[in-house]
Amino acid sequence: MAAAKTPQGATGLGGDKGYKGSSRGSASGRVGGTVRALGRALHFPLTGTARGIRKATHAHGAGESGLGKLIELHAVNGAGDVMITVALASTVFFSVPTDEARGRVALYLAITMAPFTVLAPVIGPLLDRLPHGRRAAMAGAMFARALLALVLSGAVITGGIELYPAALGVLVASKAYGVVRSAVVPRLLPPRFSLVKANSRVTLGGLLATGVAAPVGAGLQAIGPRWPLYGAFVIFIAGTFLSFSLPPKVDSAKGEDTALLAADERHLHGPHRQPVKRPGLRTVGIAVTHALGANAGLRCLSGFLIFFLAFLLREHPLTGQSAAVSLGMVAVAAGAGNALGTAVGAWVRARRPEIIIVTVVAVVLGAATIAAVFFGAFLVACLAAVAGFAQALAKLSLDALIQRDVPEPVRTSAFARSETLLQVAWVLGGAIGIVMPLNGTLGLAVGAGIVAVAWLATARGLLSSARHGGASPTRVA
Repeated sequence: MAAAKTPQGATGLGGDKGYKGSSRGSASGRVGGTVRALGRALHFPLTGTARGIRKATHAHGAGESGLGKLIELHAVNGAGDVMITVALASTVFFSVPTDEARGRVALYLAITMAPFTVLAPVIGPLLDRLPHGRRAAMAGAMFARALLALVLSGAVITGGIELYPAALGVLVASKAYGVVRSAVVPRLLPPRFSLVKANSRVTLGGLLATGVAAPVGAGLQAIGPRWPLYGAFVIFIAGTFLSFSLPPKVDSAKGEDTALLAADERHLHGPHRQPVKRPGLRTVGIAVTHALGANAGLRCLSGFLIFFLAFLLREHPLTGQSAAVSLGMVAVAAGAGNALGTAVGAWVRARRPEIIIVTVVAVVLGAATIAAVFFGAFLVACLAAVAGFAQALAKLSLDALIQRDVPEPVRTSAFARSETLLQVAWVLGGAIGIVMPLNGTLGLAVGAGIVAVAWLATARGLLSSARHGGASPTRVA
């Protein structure tokens, strides 16, 4: 029995040892579980946010079609651009007295934006010759801005002349990206997805990213003038790789042709050599050309207000606020209006785009007139918000008209060319704003005049098109 008890005792001792080991294992397991739970808690804000963003951008078939990746790429583009804008604004604008700042910005406009008015019409046709390299073109625009951000990081310290050609390069690369992006959107439409809704999502993604990146850029600027540019470098490098994640159909130009302002006749190299008319924007009805004119007026007003109010509010800030805070308030109002217009555009889906354009331009004309007559801080902010709202909604309506009235073989090229024209209109408005005397009533009266010319020149044609149903009975669903 003693022998029998010995194994039992051994077993009992072994059981005790096993129990103690199990206790230590349970304790270490609890510690490990706590560490893992803490890690998940710390990691969740990043992963959870990323999953939420991915779910939003890839909803309703956008993930399968590739539109979701374009939305994310455009968000990266907006974040990088705002970083460079923060750095250049602090260097060219806020760092010197007002009179000198006007001279610097005028020089910046002359050296960068004036050449862009010459280069912009060339960008579209040049990219039309590269139909199978649009992903590479977008990646190249991103990578070029990444390198130029490094060049600017040295120029903002030394104040060297290289600041201006580098800024020109950033501007041209940014607009080249915009032209390609406009051409890419129609190729990534999910089933039963209108072009207006797709452009609205892409634009809204860029606006949200800009709103997030702007305070981050301001925080980096507080550390040092180079830091926003370092941030832009990192963002654009990420955008370079993200460009190649777009689906291969982005590079396909099967069945596409180049849009012209007027119709052109080509001869086919066949036995009969019969002429074939190549469709142009003027051959598709009056709606597209008049809508483009109205949008150009709003984009011209946008450029004008940016430059004019920048100097006006620096010299005469809003009541009780500093110049920087005054500019920030107006910028936030404009951004909020733009975001609201984008959201409303996706909601209404521009079923009567001509009426929408005529209405929003008339509203902006009224707001600009009231702000000029009763000039004040509140009305200036309201004008910025209304102008942003109208610009977004009118642009989405223009997109709807191009989708409806422009033949499919030239539709992609038409988007690229319309975007180029609108960018040139913005440059023209900026040039007018920079030379204006710093008189609020006079300046806003000029802004109202710009909108009045655009409205009077286009309202009748747009209303006539709305009555007759446009060039095609097909409507955007």
